[in-house]
Amino acid sequence: MPEVTEHELFHTYNKDVYRTCLYMLKNVQDAEDVCHDVFVVVFRQDWRNVSHLRTWIMRIAMNQCLNIIRRNKVKGEKQNKMQLLHKQEVLSNDPVDTTVMAKLSFAELEQQLQKLPDKLLSVVTLRYIGDLSVAEIAETLNIRQGTVRTRLYKALKLMRKKIEFYEKVNMKGDNTYEVSRIQG
Repeated sequence: MPEVTEHELFHTYNKDVYRTCLYMLKNVQDAEDVCHDVFVVVFRQDWRNVSHLRTWIMRIAMNQCLNIIRRNKVKGEKQNKMQLLHKQEVLSNDPVDTTVMAKLSFAELEQQLQKLPDKLLSVVTLRYIGDLSVAEIAETLNIRQGTVRTRLYKALKLMRKKIEFYEKVNMKGDNTYEVSRIQG
């Protein structure tokens, strides 16, 4: 089998890394910078001897993103910019996933995801944006597969509760608002 060049490696994984970084950081410039940094780190390492290359690269990307997020939180900066990614495939075959995802528009989904704790957000991002399997996520984040499943379940459960509350408030609030707006 011919040896993969750095150029080929970059073109094989750069879109996945960039998409994950953009989703996590919500800033095009930060995502580009982190994507660049990820491949600088990869090429400085002995990447040809890594057995699970995609997982290893995604772990580096996720760690870089989490470092940026933590740094921004420490500085008191909030991630206010919401940038929609083009045509996301967020639905999966799992009934719990489809129940939660089907109720949300993409913008609402973005809003709910950003309210998740970092640990839950990273697992959800790798699963649905990075399209990694539970085993790959476990290896990427250096946690057990059971922990990945638990975090996915907790994230979806939290989102479901927030969605149900949001729907109740909207149903009550919208009617009241509309009536008062019409009368006023």
